[in-house]
Amino acid sequence: MSGNLSFLELIWSASLVVQLVMLLLLAASVFSWAIILRKRGILRQAVAGSNKFEKNFWSGGDLTEIYQEITRGGEAPADMAGVFEAGFRAFRRLTQQSGVSPGQVVEGAQRAMRVAQTREMDRLEENLASLATIGSTSPYVGLFGTVWGIMNSFTALGNVQSATLAMVAPGIAEALIATAMGLFAAIPAVIAYNRYADKVTRLEVRYDTFAEEFATILERHARARVSSGAS
Repeated sequence: MSGNLSFLELIWSASLVVQLVMLLLLAASVFSWAIILRKRGILRQAVAGSNKFEKNFWSGGDLTEIYQEITRGGEAPADMAGVFEAGFRAFRRLTQQSGVSPGQVVEGAQRAMRVAQTREMDRLEENLASLATIGSTSPYVGLFGTVWGIMNSFTALGNVQSATLAMVAPGIAEALIATAMGLFAAIPAVIAYNRYADKVTRLEVRYDTFAEEFATILERHARARVSSGAS
């Protein structure tokens, strides 16, 4: 218990600049953990949703039925289903227009899927840059607080004739707390950023692969419609 009290006393007795640095690092840590927990849920939902959609899509179901199923709730679908919805919606619209070649139909569907994928990647990457910023700058902010606190401790020694370690130790200890808090804020942010950035990259590769394979399927359907219409 006394250790906790001495730790709090060191923070309370620190200079105003060091206290502001500690407060800033504490706010950065809270903010980064809020991003980490929220992003964890979003990415887990995106992976699970994409897995479920892929299983349903490659089971051989009718494309129109899949489209109606994912749009039944009235809300815009997310993850891989959103890419499919955008491409198939553009495909249906273009095939209903006269004078549109199969190549133009597929090109329009691909363009719609790219827009949907870009929007989805923006959603998944949201606030990742904030984690990277916190992870890269927090140690330096903490180091600034440490340097400032040690500088004040040694400056105070100029007013005494005989300096002892007991006189400077509390100032150094309270200054080092700033470095510890900087690492405390930075380490989880860096780990989470690397982990989540890797997940986002893997999802992007999956979306790209699906869009290419789906475009091939749509091209086959578009050519079949032209052939049936010509016959």
